[in-house]
Amino acid sequence: MTENEIKLKAIAALTALRSGVGTDYVSDLLGEVVPEHFVVSAAAGPREVGLSVLGQLSQPLSALITGFVLAFQAVADAYDESVPATPTEEILQALALELAREPD
Repeated sequence: MTENEIKLKAIAALTALRSGVGTDYVSDLLGEVVPEHFVVSAAAGPREVGLSVLGQLSQPLSALITGFVLAFQAVADAYDESVPATPTEEILQALALELAREPD
């Protein structure tokens, strides 16, 4: 799967959630970006196996995060252009404060 296809999966997942599609569907959609198989040398030790798997996971997960960020930025820009009473930055700050107050 290409990086652009993974970004599109992120946008599709957000769109599906906002449209009321079930979370199982969204989980399946996002799960498609995780490789089904990992290529690891048969002679690799535990450290090399871990690093290899991590390396093969990092690209699709990075593309997925980039897709979420791009989608958020587009929505935030459109929202802020409507001259809202509360700018996006204030909403994010309030959310961060709320999360910081919650126990883990």
